[in-house]
Amino acid sequence: MKTIYLECNMGAAGDMLMSALYEICPQKDWFLYKMNEAMAPFGVSLSAEPMTKCGIRGTHMQVLVSGEEEATVPHQPENAHASVHTPEHTHSAGHSHEHSHADYASILENIDALPLADEVKEDIRAIYRLLGEAEAKVHGTTIEQIHFHEVGTLDALADIAGCALLIHLIAPEQILASPVHVGNGFVQCAHGILPVPAPATAELLTGIPYYTGSVTSELCTPTGAAILRYYVARFFPMPTITTSAIGYGMGKKDFEIANCVRVFLGDTVSYLTTADEDAFSCDDTILSISCNIDDMTGEAIGLATEIFMAAGALDVYTIPIQMKKNRPGILLTCLCEQEDREKFTGLFFLHTSTRGVRYQVFERAKLESTFETRSTSYGDIRIKRSTGYGIEKVKPEFEDLKSVVLKNGCSLADVTMSLQGAKLVK
Repeated sequence: MKTIYLECNMGAAGDMLMSALYEICPQKDWFLYKMNEAMAPFGVSLSAEPMTKCGIRGTHMQVLVSGEEEATVPHQPENAHASVHTPEHTHSAGHSHEHSHADYASILENIDALPLADEVKEDIRAIYRLLGEAEAKVHGTTIEQIHFHEVGTLDALADIAGCALLIHLIAPEQILASPVHVGNGFVQCAHGILPVPAPATAELLTGIPYYTGSVTSELCTPTGAAILRYYVARFFPMPTITTSAIGYGMGKKDFEIANCVRVFLGDTVSYLTTADEDAFSCDDTILSISCNIDDMTGEAIGLATEIFMAAGALDVYTIPIQMKKNRPGILLTCLCEQEDREKFTGLFFLHTSTRGVRYQVFERAKLESTFETRSTSYGDIRIKRSTGYGIEKVKPEFEDLKSVVLKNGCSLADVTMSLQGAKLVK
């Protein structure tokens, strides 16, 4: 399956995503020609500039609005694309550069005017709607009331249109990405100093795994977050992939870590035999929380595992281990959904003696299960049917078998045999 995998270890901004995708695009010259043709009426030009970060060579897509980059305008940071426009809402930063504003309807008119394929413009509209809805929610208003700053709007339009066109040209069957590093600290915006991730970025990343890390800077912008949210099917560690191209999209800032988005283009293997099945429809990622314990009784550990399961853990298990000072101990592990991290962390500290827990995120392939009920001479028994990856497994629920054995005084083998030819209960 033709796959794009975006490695967002240093976040994601619109220009960085466009630059990385440009590096793996087979039609680079045509892309630049088409984008410059499309953006010329707005006074916007694009050029692919070679750039090196930490000894790694990549591309920085330079977007000029009336001859200058957005970051060179002092009061217009990357994450301040929109505000609620009122008559007294003005900008001043000690210079004479005037900025007008565009409402959402005007943005749509600009998109409609672009000489790009209809499917590309559909993607641009959808991404802008995500961006506008996030800004509207943060400001407590509607998308119709949001007004986009002109410079930020045109820069974002170029980034979004460029990414949409590149993905159209590359034509992947799926787009995947790593969890997103958003940076740390605070950022100066049009409305004041805000925490990282900026409110609109945080809104766009709802439901997407991201982390702050140790880099004190804004690494993921609203435009980058909106592009990721629209295109990426799942966010998880890199799957097995046979790469055919790798691209590096460079950011403008310099850090000790190479400031880039890395993109991999390649094939992921599908083990399915049915052409219309999604190779990853049943896959997901889960969180493992664990700790070492050497000062709890077996009864107390047993109680903790029961509480974890009752709270919705996917599984809980223990492994005997040898700890410091030659003490025998227990490795206690709880598997849960990633969004339940805070809840189960609290349960670990409340119901065990540990003073610290460890986290691991695991990629998981699983079969999709459904239940049906069969009527036997001993009574109704539920059957679990699991399918996927060209495999089908059928197994009776053991608790039902156990209940029948205890109720009727028969053997487990007798109950299992009764399932042969048993009728399906509608």
